[in-house]
Order: sequence, then C-alpha cells, then structure tokens
Amino acid sequence: MGSMQEYDLVVIGSGPGGQRAAIAAAKLGKTVAVIERGMMLGGVCVNTGTIPSKTLREAVVYLTGMSQRELYGASYRVKEKITPADLLARTQHVIGKEIDVVRSQLMRNRIELYTGHGRFSDEHTIVVEDPTRAELVTVRGRFVVIATGTKPARPAGVKFDEARVLDSDGILDLKELPTSMVVVGAGVIGIEYASMFAALGTKVTVVEKRDNMLEFCDPEIIESLRFHLRDLAVTFRFGEEVIGVDVGPAGTVTTLASGKQIPAETVMYSAGRQGQTDHLDLAAAGLEADSRGRIYVDDNFTTKVEHIYAVGDVIGFPALAATSMEQGRLAAYHAFGEPTKGMMSLQPIGIYSIPEVSFVGATEVDLTKDSIPYEVGVSRYRELARGQIAGDSYGMLKLLVSTEDLRVLGVHIFGTNATEMVHIGQAVMGCGGTVEYLVDAVFNYPTFSEAYKVAALDVMNKLRALSQFRG
Repeated sequence: MGSMQEYDLVVIGSGPGGQRAAIAAAKLGKTVAVIERGMMLGGVCVNTGTIPSKTLREAVVYLTGMSQRELYGASYRVKEKITPADLLARTQHVIGKEIDVVRSQLMRNRIELYTGHGRFSDEHTIVVEDPTRAELVTVRGRFVVIATGTKPARPAGVKFDEARVLDSDGILDLKELPTSMVVVGAGVIGIEYASMFAALGTKVTVVEKRDNMLEFCDPEIIESLRFHLRDLAVTFRFGEEVIGVDVGPAGTVTTLASGKQIPAETVMYSAGRQGQTDHLDLAAAGLEADSRGRIYVDDNFTTKVEHIYAVGDVIGFPALAATSMEQGRLAAYHAFGEPTKGMMSLQPIGIYSIPEVSFVGATEVDLTKDSIPYEVGVSRYRELARGQIAGDSYGMLKLLVSTEDLRVLGVHIFGTNATEMVHIGQAVMGCGGTVEYLVDAVFNYPTFSEAYKVAALDVMNKLRALSQFRG
C-alpha cells in the first residue's frame, strides 16, 4: 500500500479556498498536507479560470487599443494582426508566476504537497493516486477540507470537439481567432468572453434562454453594458434555446427552438459549472454530492461529517475566488477552535467584461421590493477629468442612499477600474458610514474615485430639494 502520513489537516485542492485553509492552519501551528492533481497547482483559478481569463482580458484591452480609441480614433490599434500566440504569451507568463507564488507560500509555511488524485478510503484517510508513481501514498487527517473546485458543465447531447464546439476551458487553446462565434449562455463567464472576442473583432451572437442577462445586477448598469456590447456588434438572442449544433468543414450552425439558425466558425458553451467530486469516492467518507457535484455545508463550512469541511466553488454560490479564500480561512479557524466573526454579508461582485461592472450592497430592485425609501446619486465618467484623460466617456457610478438616515445602501459601477473602485463604497458601508462622509472627503484629483464625491453631492442636492419642498 505504500507509506502513511498523519496530519492535523489534509486539504484536497490547492485553489484559493484550499490554499487559505492550509496556510491558516499552518499559522496556527498545525501540521498540514495539500493534495493536488498533476500540473494544477493553484487549482482551476490559476490554471484555467480566473487568472488566465482576466489576463486574457488585459491582453485584449492592450493589444486592441480599445481604451485609447476615444483619444486616437476608432481605427487605433496597438497591433494590427493579433494572434492567439500574442494573447497566450501573457497568459502563460502570469500563470507561471502565480504557480511559483503558490508553491513558495506552501513551502514557506512547511505545508506538505502531494501530487495526484485524492480519494477517501474512510472518513479520515485519503489515498493519493498518481499514475507516474508505482506505489500509492496514503494520508490521514484529523480534519479534512475539500476544495476541489468545478469544471465547465457540458450539456448532454452536445459534442465538444475542442476545435469548433468548446467550453470556457477549451477557449484558452484556440489555434486561431474566429471571425464569428456563438456564445451559449449570458452568465458572467459567457458575457466576459463575448466582450473579449467582440473587442478582437469577432462577430459574436449571445444566446440566452432567459429574458435578460446578469439579473442579479442593477438593471441600468446592465443596460449600459448591453448597449456597449451592441456597439461592438454583439447580437443578443434572449428567450431562445439551443436545440442543436451541427459541425461542418466550414464551421458550425446553431439551431434554436424558434427555428432560427446561426452560422459561426465557433460555438462556446457557458452552461454553468459542475463540482469536481466524481473521483473523491465521497460515500467512503459518509458524504454525497448533488446532481451538479456540489457538497452541502452549514454556515461554518462543515459537511454532515463534522470533521470534514468543504469550501469554494464545490459548495456552490457565490463561487468566486474572493469568497473562496475567506471560506477556506474560516473553515480552518473553526476546525481548530479559533474565534471568528464568520463571513461578512457585505461582499462585492466583479464582472470582468469590457468594460467592467462591479457592485456591492442592494440594487434598486431589492430596495423597492423591500419598501426601503432611498435616493439615487449618479456620476458619469465623462464629467470627470480622469475620465477625459483615460478616454472613458461611457462609465458611471451610482450610489443608493437611505433617505431616513443617509446610510449608503448600494454602490453600482460600470466602466474603467469598476472592480477596484467598488471597495471604497464597500469600506464606507462596512463601517456603517453615511453619504455625508463622501461629501466631506477630499479625493485625489484627477481620479476616477472622485465619482463618489460627485454622486454623493448629487444625492444631497436631491434630498435638499425634497426637504425645501416639505418646508
């Protein structure tokens, strides 16, 4: 059977959740092992998900010169003929650096790394299978954290061929940039890739069976994004369902339930994610997964087996790298009796489309549904000196403020640096701050952050007009 090693904590998966769980336990002086399959250190996040897709986005924005066209004309490009090699060179460089960072952090914290597929033989024992090793390695953990992440869901009946019909993993291995593409699914991943390929000049059609996209976001912000994508020649087919994809030598034809047919070189499916739990042999540990491969946990990320935790995408919503990191840390603290305040309810959402979208707190729809009185303050990037300098005339920031106590209830941003900017609003809200702080604060000039002050003054002017009306 090979060797057997015992640890305080065994973590299966080295993505953001697994890393943070392992490091948090190591900082508490515990012995820790991490199991990760070959060539996937850093997990899906580093190798096929967040890091490569966001790096790809940066390469697209830079090489197409998109962000500079307002200043230098619509035909401005940094590179005339962009190839997949141009885009992937930057991606591979960043992935390599991130893997080095993860490996260094594990070594520095004296965390043992085992390469191979981990599967339970009982509720404390995990067998590590590596086809390159003759003997099996077995590890035993007083506590176990499952952080195996997800893979793209592949609908039954669709023949993926890694050339014409792809998922979000396969899209990173394209040999040439397609002139046309159908994106099936208008979720976060679908919209991010649709905007990237549209920026590269690909004619993109997005098919979504729901009547709208990104419905958890502010409708006005999403309408701005949709307008911007239409300007990049993206076609939207909402309320439409794909019933078949035919592949031929010249490309593909996607058939919709309504009878429409869409020819394109490539089809990319963005049909949600599937938990990577098939290989774990969960039953041996007394666990089970749902139909999407997800594991149920309580508020402390404990599974129904009290010493086994699960964190990250494998437990489902919100399935973000940022939340996974915090879940991993909290799971380790809970396992070893370290006091915590639990997950903060105030969590930002970032969508790395071109342009970016980000928000924190309530939407107008939420507040209206809950009968919470509020006022809206808006700042448009075209009115900011920094917006003119950067060539962003379309961006906007929206503040939702309580008319009763002036607390900031929500921040919604569309445009350059949205995913960075949102944290100012998050900090004010997290500290229970009011819009008056943003009115009085001095912001560097010229910056995008000034948008907060402009929007805050907009709110206060509206509230002043209301109070004057009341007498």
